[in-house]
Amino acid sequence: MEIKNILVATDFSNNAYSALFYATKLLAPEKCTFYLLNTYTELTPLNGQLLPGFDIKKLLKQLEAQSQEKLTSTSHKIVRDTANPNHTFKVISQKGDLVKVIKEKLTELHIDLVIMGNKGLTAAADIFFGSNTIKVANKVSGCPILAIPGEYDFKMPEEIAFVTDFEKYCNKSTLTPLLKIAELSKASIQVLHIDEEKFYNPTREANRKTLQICLRQMEHSFQTVREFDDKAKVIDVLLEKMDIDMYAMVNYPHNLFQKLTHEPIIKDVSMYSDLPFLILPPKD
Repeated sequence: MEIKNILVATDFSNNAYSALFYATKLLAPEKCTFYLLNTYTELTPLNGQLLPGFDIKKLLKQLEAQSQEKLTSTSHKIVRDTANPNHTFKVISQKGDLVKVIKEKLTELHIDLVIMGNKGLTAAADIFFGSNTIKVANKVSGCPILAIPGEYDFKMPEEIAFVTDFEKYCNKSTLTPLLKIAELSKASIQVLHIDEEKFYNPTREANRKTLQICLRQMEHSFQTVREFDDKAKVIDVLLEKMDIDMYAMVNYPHNLFQKLTHEPIIKDVSMYSDLPFLILPPKD
């Protein structure tokens, strides 16, 4: 797999810029195009202020101009800060719902990876906090999403955790984005198996062996933890204990990812706010 086209959603916060910067550093050796996307609606604050009763057409025109201006400024800044001839930056300013626009652009621009920040300008604006990442992950199929925590200082990953319960068969096609990032960063992959079963399960064992085959050319290891209650807390503790720099999960329907993201304790991804999170779509 080649990561050639990257869509980076931004609300122009420091956190959003940090996510963009992280992506450019992670993909530094790759020749690729970054599409910087900003969406706006009549509810978007103009220069930080909501203007009730403002003429809608006039407001939208000003919001478009503001969006274009800030995108241009962000594009110039990232070029100055990274100075990487491998990277091209293009800007997209569009009226509409963020999730819907992302879905449109995935097909239109042949996007290989979506980059999002977990925290943004204002929580009240409902633009860029953690729950939005989950919303995008659950509504945007077919493309991996890399969520970067707020104002995260870049560190090339050395250890990447793949969190799984082995409920579902996981093939190499699904893992390809993870394998590519591990290859680029020369990171090892640590499989963190959350085991809720009290007895031997042949299906899970078969899925474990399939995963082992998929990882055979990578440096990797397996670790199993038996947990029946607060899986989210256990994962959080283990990621820190294992000195993990990034973690990944597959967004299978009705599986570990969705179980975790529906637990109130991490519904806004706040428990994982200190690590980059790669969300993989299932592939046949």
